Amino acid sequence: MPESFLQYIWFKKLFSVNQQTTDGQTVEIIDVGQRNTNAGPDVFNAKIKIGDTLWAGNVEFHANADDWQLHRHSNDKAYDSVILHVVLHDGKNAVRSNGKIILQMILKYPPKFEAEFEAATLPFIPCATMQNKAIAGQARNDSIKKTFELLVNERLEQKISAIETLLEQTSGDWEEAFYITTARSFGFGTNADAFEQLARNLPQKIPAKHKDNLLQIEAMLFGTAGFLENFEPKDEYSQKLLSEYQYFKHKFELKNIDKSLWKFLRLRPMNFPTVRIAQFAVLMHVSSKLFSKIIEQRSYKNLLAFFTCEPSEYWQNHYLFGKETKTRSKKLSKTSVDILLINSVIPFLYCYSKKYNNDEMQKFSISLLKTIPAEKNHITSGFAALGIEAHSAFDSQALNQLKNQYCNRKDCVRCRQKFGLFE
Repeated sequence: MPESFLQYIWFKKLFSVNQQTTDGQTVEIIDVGQRNTNAGPDVFNAKIKIGDTLWAGNVEFHANADDWQLHRHSNDKAYDSVILHVVLHDGKNAVRSNGKIILQMILKYPPKFEAEFEAATLPFIPCATMQNKAIAGQARNDSIKKTFELLVNERLEQKISAIETLLEQTSGDWEEAFYITTARSFGFGTNADAFEQLARNLPQKIPAKHKDNLLQIEAMLFGTAGFLENFEPKDEYSQKLLSEYQYFKHKFELKNIDKSLWKFLRLRPMNFPTVRIAQFAVLMHVSSKLFSKIIEQRSYKNLLAFFTCEPSEYWQNHYLFGKETKTRSKKLSKTSVDILLINSVIPFLYCYSKKYNNDEMQKFSISLLKTIPAEKNHITSGFAALGIEAHSAFDSQALNQLKNQYCNRKDCVRCRQKFGLFE
């Protein structure tokens, strides 16, 4: 482990409680102090109890204790204020310019943090550290365009495989398969699994029978999602939902999922699953056969309009049941709709077009990717820092594929063989 690992453990306070100096005195780290980014000791103003004495002063880190002498700190008065020399490996004593020995400690920490540190400090992609210039050059080279085409095609083929599996599970029902996939997309990662389970427990054909009544669709969705289980209504809307769901639960033998599957922690209120379910209910209210409607839309503008779902009046001033807030529009944002198009609509259009040899639809699905703005995430940001900019969702999907299927797996040989990148 390098010296930077010591700082990682120290400032994140990941060290073990029981620490000792190399001469056997107990050490209690009360305040880790401030990181020094200039010349001099690594840490300023630390507070450390050593034995029965409380010390306030500076700390110096070295991977090996001998590095104190190697770096000639014993000849530098700037290091005379050091109260503790923290190391990973023992060696010669650290001394001040007057020859006095500085207390030394081998830092103890749970071994699991070594792997965590290595993962946190790995280069963004394996070839990044040595070939930044080569990568930037590739970004300006026409060959990168061909590479993006290959990566997007590969990514879509993988999604086709998943869709085909879902079609087998739904007996070839495109509407049901698209309904499940779209529901999963409404989970936007955090609640994707819960949304998919909701859709599987509430087959599309059931709310379709009541598509003209939004309240009834909401009741089925919120009830099957588990939000109406052991539920005490606090307002008229909630009471109506519960009453409707109890009727439909008996009529269709519905089984709700566990409410605990839904995650709220660290989500912005606009992304709460309650709001997303209300938005999804409107989509079901607009059309019982979603995929058939999607096929009819032949422009990005029309698709945006179709998915811009404004939930019912209750949810305009609620994020949770029974807790009224300031009135605010809760319709799906353009960014959210773009994510739905990328993760659900485009893969289905592409799969359907290949299944039925519809070249026009296939070209449209690709054109959508090139029209939608690039996704903004750590992958696109990471590649941008290396000189590869994503200008559309087509580019960002290619970079997602490259990072997840090649870079993260350190599959550099296959990357070079298939794409000829970064050689």
